[in-house]
Amino acid sequence: MLALLVPLCLVAGLVWLTRDAGDGAGDPSEPGPGRTGVSPGPGARSPSPGATARKPLAGRTVVIDPGHNPANHRHPEKMAQQVDIGTGKKDCDTTGTATDQGYAEAAFTLDVSRRARTALERLGATVRLTQDGDRPWGPCIDERATIGNEAHADAVVSVHADGAGEGNRGFHVIAPRPVDEGKADTRGVAKPSERLGRALVAAFGEATGTRVSTYAGGGDGLVKRGDLGGLNLSRVPKVFLECGNMRDPRDAALLTDAAWRARAAQGVAQGVTAFLTGEQP
Repeated sequence: MLALLVPLCLVAGLVWLTRDAGDGAGDPSEPGPGRTGVSPGPGARSPSPGATARKPLAGRTVVIDPGHNPANHRHPEKMAQQVDIGTGKKDCDTTGTATDQGYAEAAFTLDVSRRARTALERLGATVRLTQDGDRPWGPCIDERATIGNEAHADAVVSVHADGAGEGNRGFHVIAPRPVDEGKADTRGVAKPSERLGRALVAAFGEATGTRVSTYAGGGDGLVKRGDLGGLNLSRVPKVFLECGNMRDPRDAALLTDAAWRARAAQGVAQGVTAFLTGEQP
């Protein structure tokens, strides 16, 4: 009897996990379930070696930054506020782009970010979003960096979709250049951020089956910039992920497909895992 019960229990567990993995991320316009983002206290029990093998990100903190905010368009005066990014001043944030059919980048980024959070939490990570559809606007780009810094995040991924012209296709990752100017000092995080970026390029391409950008990154999918406040002000490894081009019809068809967005979220989780476990190519 015991010999029969063990395999039956294993099958039941696999069925439950499969069903759970298919859950959607929900309406991006509605706040997600409450997350504290608080790491276990000093009295918490350490995971066993077996638990660590199943949860490779146990004890790690990851911040996912859904680009823009679905409600930013209602607050143009807030968006126009100038913030210091070290190398100069920039607008607090923007509304982001959209497909020709009106699917907003902010809705896309929130959906993918929520899915990525679920995937990362299953791997044992403590995950925090910079916004979860629970704010009237923002946060501003400097506050987004502060959230990652104050969380002492092991990795931060800012999720976006590009608004380049039609015919420009594919995804790319943006990592910080070494910058030391004003509030900006990326010298200590530029190299680990590049490693995070390369891990993300490999994992995202494999998970989604899409190619790297035809218009940015010189063919390897990685771009380095020193003019983005979210990167300039980060004191922890951080990259931007441009998942595709919303202004190209073929890319837009992918970005608006829920099944593709689920694969994109898996790519984010796999890239972060590869970076944090040292298993990247």
